[in-house]
Amino acid sequence: MANTPQSKKRARQSEARYAVNKARRSRIRTFNRKVEEALASGDAKVAAEALRTAQPELARGVSKGVLHKNTVARKMSRLSSRVKALTA
Repeated sequence: MANTPQSKKRARQSEARYAVNKARRSRIRTFNRKVEEALASGDAKVAAEALRTAQPELARGVSKGVLHKNTVARKMSRLSSRVKALTA
């Protein structure tokens, strides 16, 4: 348990950041799921639109430090290649 005022404050800040990051991760997963569902349905137009809305959300995750840059690059690449294959 935190004893000093500084460690108590750090514990409060840590909890706050955890809540924000958890919400942001959840939002990113929701956008990913929408793309996956659109791909599963086979509708290229809906999948492309879902990907277009998911990409800025993924990039925001990187800029906010929630996800690693290479992880998001890999996810975006794989999703976009699957959407492209569906349209072709």
